[in-house]
Amino acid sequence: MQFNLIDKIVDCQPGKQLTAIKNLTLGEEYLGDHFPGFPVMPGVLMLQTLVEAGSWLLRDTDHYRYSIIAMREAKNVKYGSFMEPGKTMTVHVEIVEADENAAVFKGKGESGGVSTVSGRFTLAKYNLADRNPLFAELDKEIVNSLKRRHLLLWSVAAKG
Repeated sequence: MQFNLIDKIVDCQPGKQLTAIKNLTLGEEYLGDHFPGFPVMPGVLMLQTLVEAGSWLLRDTDHYRYSIIAMREAKNVKYGSFMEPGKTMTVHVEIVEADENAAVFKGKGESGGVSTVSGRFTLAKYNLADRNPLFAELDKEIVNSLKRRHLLLWSVAAKG
């Protein structure tokens, strides 16, 4: 299952920080089970929202040089208020340090000025072809797909 939790990117300063929006709607399938009668966004998906925002920041920073960005580590993750359907989470991530293989971020999510999630996390970045040259074409397909999705996230923000 693939999650696309970020609804729009509202600001990006490559190499520094990114701000994005997540609108939680009752139509999100996982809410039927988490929890019946009291639907709230699972904590792991709140963290995933931070990770997705960090991934978009890395892609912009590295000019889509890597096809794969994956979470390597999460530290000091703290959860605040529940995210219920109808709420909007503003997500802010910033790069703390980065090298050729990974980047460390601090991130936070807030809804109505109240913290929903915060923490530090590390994202690894690489290409499939680094491990097997036969995957070079697949790397290109993944990057092209991500570029198209990125345009959609920015175009939503441009429309308001």
